[in-house]
Amino acid sequence: MTNFRPMRRIRQLLDNEEAKEILASCTHGVLAVSGDNGYPYAVPMSYAFADGSLYFHSATEGHKVDALRSNAKASFSVVERDEIRPAEYTTYFRSAIAFGRVSIIEGDDEKMAALQLLGERYRPGHSADAHDEAAKSLNHVLILRFDIEHLTGKQAIELVNKTQRDK
Repeated sequence: MTNFRPMRRIRQLLDNEEAKEILASCTHGVLAVSGDNGYPYAVPMSYAFADGSLYFHSATEGHKVDALRSNAKASFSVVERDEIRPAEYTTYFRSAIAFGRVSIIEGDDEKMAALQLLGERYRPGHSADAHDEAAKSLNHVLILRFDIEHLTGKQAIELVNKTQRDK
């Protein structure tokens, strides 16, 4: 396993469960990969989070897919809260960043399970018709699984201080 650098502002660090809660509650984030010519490539993505992994659906080709085929390492960031406080010259934020490796799901069963997970996330209670449509699209869509190797969460120091005052 890779060693990841510790967060510099340790007082603002969220525990692992709080970081997972951020991933579970949000609906989109930014996937960052190693793109063309050494440039980072970051793309907004909808996702589902289950069993320690993130799932995305994707077109079968493009910049993101080429980058991931070349280098599976990626990061994914999610901002749960972003409240601008002009009078304080600050932002009250809560966010999480996952580091890991992305793989393309090849097996139809795992692909279908991930599509159902995504469908339930964005269209809860979707019908059996939606399941049939998803099955038809299996060969025309990529499902990406992001296996999290390291997860951090961070919040504004003002939120840390408020939590400590409320105790």
